[in-house]
Amino acid sequence: MLIDKLDRNLRDLRISVTDKCNLRCTYCMPAEIFGPGYAFLPKDQLLSFEEIEKLASVFAKAFGIQKFRLTGGEPLMRKDLPQLVEKLSSIPGVDDIAMTTNGILLPRYAKELKSAGLRRVSISLDSLDDELFGKINGRGIKVDQVLKGIDAAAEAGLKVKINMVVQKGVNDHHVIPMAKFFKEKGHALRFIEFMDVGNTNQWNMDTVYTKKDILRDIAEVLPFQPAPPNYPGEVAKRYVYEGSESEFGIISSVTDAFCSSCNRARLSAEGKLYTCLFSSAGHNLKEPLRAGKTDDELESIITGIWNARDDRYSETRDELKSSGTSRKKVEMSHIGG
Repeated sequence: MLIDKLDRNLRDLRISVTDKCNLRCTYCMPAEIFGPGYAFLPKDQLLSFEEIEKLASVFAKAFGIQKFRLTGGEPLMRKDLPQLVEKLSSIPGVDDIAMTTNGILLPRYAKELKSAGLRRVSISLDSLDDELFGKINGRGIKVDQVLKGIDAAAEAGLKVKINMVVQKGVNDHHVIPMAKFFKEKGHALRFIEFMDVGNTNQWNMDTVYTKKDILRDIAEVLPFQPAPPNYPGEVAKRYVYEGSESEFGIISSVTDAFCSSCNRARLSAEGKLYTCLFSSAGHNLKEPLRAGKTDDELESIITGIWNARDDRYSETRDELKSSGTSRKKVEMSHIGG
């Protein structure tokens, strides 16, 4: 087991396969920053599927990682993604491959992804109102396009969760409609507090609709009970609706930080390993990988990185702010959520 300075083990690896996305969500890739002239990573700077497979194999064999999640950007913007899923699913010891996606391309790929070994998808949807959702996603995409992706994933046999980023004054009044809709659909809904990931989303505390706010709203119309975590270190606090098997969860890294149990690492599309979602810089694994380092040498490099890890940004956010300390953070489009 790999342990960091705060006695946290490494359990999950999130793998970004592209920094490109077909949406321009205001809290992730605002269109005024990621416009037509934005310089995305050239193909030769992206890790190849073979390089991702090699690194994933080291994480699985050396550190016992059983779970990989594919992210982006929008991962389905990466050509031939099912081929990567198949490679990862063939790694001994790996029993869970998931993907975070906006769902728009799932009608085309869901069955192929399931056949390749994908088990689960988390699909982003921030409102059921076409006009509001179109503004949030920055492309005028209609809700129905995401709902078709949700249905396609479920029909293909993939387990489905829905992610809703809740922003005060933007879509907080849609918490209840979303809760009711997905309670009936039987898909777990995850409400996510608006976070200060990256440097471009104009975050401030006044825009955070908190876990407490969300629980209060839902309790007024849909009684629920707390549910135990599915596994150690699960970031979402789970709740089950009374008289139902349907559940929802809240990821509250702003008001209820879970740094003390964080066991995730993130591999960016260009091959940098990040030990925190709010990291300023990553550790370059592409360079030693392309230099021909052996699995044992790569294992040693990764061990050194994780052993030195002491990240706990969400626990120190207020302290940093009050001291006037600012830091540049990696954009979510490079390392996923």
